[in-house]
Amino acid sequence: MDNLTHTLTAVAMSHAGLNRKTRFATLALIIGANIADIDSVSRFDSSATYLEYHRGITHSLLGVIVLGALVAAAIYFLGRRARAKKTGPPVDARWLLVCSLIATGSHLLLDFTNAYGVRPFLPFSGRWYAWDIMFIIDPLLLTLLALGLGLPWLFRLISEEVGARKPSYQRGAIFALSSMVLLWGLRDFAYRRVLSLLDSHTYLQETPRRLGAFPTPVNPFLWTGVVETDSVLHVLAANALADDVDATHTRVFRKEESTPPLEAALRTRTAKIFLDFARFPWDSVAESEDGYDVTLRDLRFLSSALSKRGFVVDVHLDKQLRVRSESFSFSGTPQRGKDQEGSEEDERGTSGAGPSDGVFVSRR
Repeated sequence: MDNLTHTLTAVAMSHAGLNRKTRFATLALIIGANIADIDSVSRFDSSATYLEYHRGITHSLLGVIVLGALVAAAIYFLGRRARAKKTGPPVDARWLLVCSLIATGSHLLLDFTNAYGVRPFLPFSGRWYAWDIMFIIDPLLLTLLALGLGLPWLFRLISEEVGARKPSYQRGAIFALSSMVLLWGLRDFAYRRVLSLLDSHTYLQETPRRLGAFPTPVNPFLWTGVVETDSVLHVLAANALADDVDATHTRVFRKEESTPPLEAALRTRTAKIFLDFARFPWDSVAESEDGYDVTLRDLRFLSSALSKRGFVVDVHLDKQLRVRSESFSFSGTPQRGKDQEGSEEDERGTSGAGPSDGVFVSRR
């Protein structure tokens, strides 16, 4: 999730009661809820390096425990030097540790809920885990957190003007955290419903081998489904409240046998990093006057707009299959050719797919 969501969650946990346990509880929660993203410094090297190390060891179970202990120790050491307040709780090392561990743990949990996922068992296992129910920057969740924390502040401001008793922040914080859990439950119900609908069909007379369902940013019942069969990857819209999905109208990504340009591209460092991360990889090779353009994309981040590409590797080779350039980007502009249009034969040979749907040639 984004750092604003992590921060608002930390503030909500503080106002829910943890700020009454020890001094500097709110500070420990906010720092602890964001410190796992210290691995973002890898972005200064390259986007591929960032993809390799982001949500790495700092987002593991071991990492959040170590980071939580370090945050608690640092705040306790500095807090004891600060002037004591006449009101409020004193600095308590045990509660600072509890708050810091809750905060770092909340970061891991929130990141687990979206499609990007986490690797919680590093350094022992690099396997990715993802719940897939939340958008990476989720407007609904941000709205619920903002309402829960903002309305009490507004009511306190009004109470000061009219001379009434100031309302507590605690109820709003509990509302925000409870709404988050309820949203998770609603999204999980929709997620399982969509997977069930996707699994109830054959696609171009092939049964699904793997399924994926990924949320849209606003409507919790609208999802993007990804279905892999033996020869094709399908991307289609799905509504959890509908009776069924339209399995005859999908964006079709056909698999092809390996080619020397593709194999050369897959041996690059950027491609290896990407394939370790990607769950539904699609690749295409386009020949140009001076060589080959190889594109790798993860279909779980496919935008509904053909002008936007999410999580893309571009490798450019010369005619002798030497690498001229390799790059990874989280968004970009598609190249012309197979990446965008496919061939007439592909378009005629797919059920429900036409030029406006985007027929792609693919291999995995």
